[in-house]
Amino acid sequence: MVSTMAAMPMSKGINQGAGLTDMDENSEREVTRFGAIASTVFLEIEILAYIVLGLLLALTALMGIGGAGMSIWTAVQDHGDENALVLTIDRLLFVLMVVEILHTVRVSFRLGTLVCEPFLIVGLIASIRRVLVITLETSQVSQPGKWTPDSQALLNSTMLELGVLGGLILVMVISIFMLRFSEKTILNK
Repeated sequence: MVSTMAAMPMSKGINQGAGLTDMDENSEREVTRFGAIASTVFLEIEILAYIVLGLLLALTALMGIGGAGMSIWTAVQDHGDENALVLTIDRLLFVLMVVEILHTVRVSFRLGTLVCEPFLIVGLIASIRRVLVITLETSQVSQPGKWTPDSQALLNSTMLELGVLGGLILVMVISIFMLRFSEKTILNK
């Protein structure tokens, strides 16, 4: 974290262990009073930003859950309206993404660093969400009596998008696996 690094004295020399020469060990730059105050202020601003971001994400998740509940209620009133069901699934997966982003903010706040895996999980959820929405929307268009000449172009473009999303999902799953495997390897050493 930048704020903790600012509190540490910085050496003007370069570490000899890296194969470079060490200038003068005694010539360390002391953190000035202004530097310490600036570091503290920036840390407080960072903490405040994380708190505000977390609150806004939590509010967004609650609003998404409320919207999904209203969509389900609409589907029940319309005796299983397919559009309302597609909207409900879309909103619930959106809420899942927001909750995962909130988790990422919490982990970043706690550890003081960004962790890669939660971002991959958010991308994976977003891709799966899009695949489900495309599949549900395409199934409605391909029903008997709803087929038009424009439907063929829509089908071709959605098949291409599904192929790209499938490849993206595969890459993200492999990336998550590799991250977890590398963490286990590092911990075992």
